[in-house]
Amino acid sequence: MSSSSIDVANSDALISLPTDLSYPQLNLCAAAIGILGGLVATVYYYVLEACLHHVWHVFPEQVASVFPAVFPAQMLNGLPDWNYIWVIPTVGGVLVGLSLKLMGLPGEVAFVVDKVHDPGRIDIRQTPAMIVASLFSIVAGGSAGPEAPLVQINGSLGGWMAQKLNLSVSSMRVLTFCGMSAALGAFFGAPLGGALFALEIPHRRGLEYYEALIPAVLAAITSFVVFRLNTGLSIGGMYHFPSPPALSLTNLAEGAMLGALGAAVAALFVLIFRIVGHLSEPLSHHTVLLATLGGLSIGLIAIVYPQTLFFGEKQIETILETGASLGAVTLLLIALAKMLAISCTLHSGFRGGFIFPLFYIGASVGLAISLLVPQIHPAIGMICLMAAINVAITKTPISTVVILSVLSDTAMVPVLVIASFVSFLLTLPLSLIKTQRARVI
Repeated sequence: MSSSSIDVANSDALISLPTDLSYPQLNLCAAAIGILGGLVATVYYYVLEACLHHVWHVFPEQVASVFPAVFPAQMLNGLPDWNYIWVIPTVGGVLVGLSLKLMGLPGEVAFVVDKVHDPGRIDIRQTPAMIVASLFSIVAGGSAGPEAPLVQINGSLGGWMAQKLNLSVSSMRVLTFCGMSAALGAFFGAPLGGALFALEIPHRRGLEYYEALIPAVLAAITSFVVFRLNTGLSIGGMYHFPSPPALSLTNLAEGAMLGALGAAVAALFVLIFRIVGHLSEPLSHHTVLLATLGGLSIGLIAIVYPQTLFFGEKQIETILETGASLGAVTLLLIALAKMLAISCTLHSGFRGGFIFPLFYIGASVGLAISLLVPQIHPAIGMICLMAAINVAITKTPISTVVILSVLSDTAMVPVLVIASFVSFLLTLPLSLIKTQRARVI
């Protein structure tokens, strides 16, 4: 081989080597991912809202006019007749199963966490299957939210951009984090909290990929602005909790107690989740049948407790408005039913996240505690339980505090911090997301 040929071969090898971006270039890519992520979240939001409105408000009236004996037009807790309540999740289960069978199995939260660690990106080829399966899952009334699908979709876009730029694994991982942060920043309406959540959830002991913090926050902020501009959604508190009195040392002690209680509730949820997983294991290779039975289970639970339908974002406001009239026992039973609904949803192949469903469980249990122990203010009981249960499951103590302080629009950060970290420390051995681990590089 001639020396010129060797020089050309060496030149080609150098060109193919992965590169690292400078810090300004990395932040520029983060901003671009944020803009793209905000647009993706906007489209997903409008499609999801249109489908939910049609399936649960427009279509029931049309069906009732054709089959009045089977599907009367009466409403139950703002929902159609009980026949409709179990039929739609079951049909949704069939559609979920068919989409998974025909388009492949997109990953869940554990899958995303695993791919963040190694190889540092999420395969974009799974995105179409995730979009279709998650829309069917959420519209059918499954107890799983859009945060996990958006995290995978936008996270895969960040990894795809890094691949096109031929970046190193470390830079690729940062851009994947930026995509995940863009999704959560738009969804939660809390850019800092969303970015921190994306960075905390891969680990069991807190944030470890610290070099991704600033680009991730930048992507989350950019996505948040784009999403709010396009949707017109309000900025600030999503929920209107009753204003608690000025905080005292007694409230801090209540936060610790509620954190411990939230840890216990989370342990119960994990137990129920594992039991349902064990029962569904024999059908794991029968995708359509498993998803259909999962949809039927969701519908049957909803016949008894309609509050368990959907992922809980809007249902938390209903708990705030009317929960006290239900009584403590009913609220606790609703929370228990919601745990079962989440387990049936996720183990049957439905795609979605469990953050807002966990928040809903916390709101129900927290309000029940305040009814049983009137000395505990309802806002303190609900927000502390929302934080404690989510932290115990996701291992995200810092981001959960930030997110809930924004969503609740209350100045209860000291109590929230105590409840979150008590729950976190008490549940260190407890693990639901098995792929959470220390950073790779």
